[in-house]
Amino acid sequence: MRLPSSWLSFIIFWTIRLLGRLVRLRVEDRCGLRSGEAPRPLIWIFWHNRILGVTLAKDRFIRDRFGAVLTSASRDGELLAAVMARFGVDAVRGSSSRRGSTALRELTALLRSGRDAVITPDGPRGPRYRLAPGTVSLARWTQAAIMPVNVTYSRYWELRSWDRFRIPKPFSRITVTFGPLQTVPEEEEPEAARQRLEAMLEGG
Repeated sequence: MRLPSSWLSFIIFWTIRLLGRLVRLRVEDRCGLRSGEAPRPLIWIFWHNRILGVTLAKDRFIRDRFGAVLTSASRDGELLAAVMARFGVDAVRGSSSRRGSTALRELTALLRSGRDAVITPDGPRGPRYRLAPGTVSLARWTQAAIMPVNVTYSRYWELRSWDRFRIPKPFSRITVTFGPLQTVPEEEEPEAARQRLEAMLEGG
């Protein structure tokens, strides 16, 4: 019997909150996000298997920035959206295979309203550590700055999912780095911009 998303999201939310009390979390802020110097809106990008680390960092240190995370239109995406809602983050539903153009329009409207967009550019199905071109298109259309976020765990479990999702072990160290802001000028070739941004996210 499958539990409803509301119950699952409740369990996952409090599990993450408990885990947050059992790890040592450090943030390196290279763009002025915590101090309020970073502009609004921003496009946050990080790899799909580092979602947990970014969620813990935002919940502990950055509760005053609101926005929406891009999740797939699948059942898994519905669960992720429900979990993020408990952390005060809205969701835009869509991917390259379902509701892609609609999601891009909604993200554009979100950014133009001054709210942040949160994207895992290799999700929801991969390839792992491959930045999809939609992020570049979104940045070009809106001229919103992109914030690359890197996450490292000193010790973690790795699931056998397509993204090798990582769960930090209790009492491990998590380092979340908010990198220097990036823009995508109109004159830059989209593929060059895609490769440049991809190189800024540490894989492996």
